[in-house]
Amino acid sequence: MERAVSEDAKADVKRGEKVITTNRKAHHDYFILDSIEAGIELRGTEVKSLRAGGVNLKDSYVETRAGQMTLIGVHISPWESGNRFNHAPERPRRLLLHKREIFRWTQKSREKSLTIVPLRMYFKGGRVKVEIALVKGKRSYDKRAAIADRESRRERDRALKEARDR
Repeated sequence: MERAVSEDAKADVKRGEKVITTNRKAHHDYFILDSIEAGIELRGTEVKSLRAGGVNLKDSYVETRAGQMTLIGVHISPWESGNRFNHAPERPRRLLLHKREIFRWTQKSREKSLTIVPLRMYFKGGRVKVEIALVKGKRSYDKRAAIADRESRRERDRALKEARDR
């Protein structure tokens, strides 16, 4: 019995990536201008919890503190088999980037009043990576226009499929 696998998942497997979670809300709430891959500093119980899929990127963002980028608001559930040394679920986590990348992204976010948010978290070569993006907030009318576009595209595809099936 074959399992149905999406094309995106197949592409990720070819690149050696196993997606843990994606921030679908970010695609709805923001215009994505640029993205970059960053490493993340984690504790052992956090990695084990990530392998079990216990993470939520909703309402998280990246902040620059003392020349370092920090991921704020990511909820990684405590590992069930952990002991008293288990991690705090929403502690700030340091992102691993080169200094010039940190400087460039910090400058971009400050000069244009943009935000940096995580888009997805995945395993790549046994390490946890985070794709972060420079984003600009959408207004409500932008969201409505995007929904209308999506609906019209769906209806067009549905009509083409029905025409082919006849």
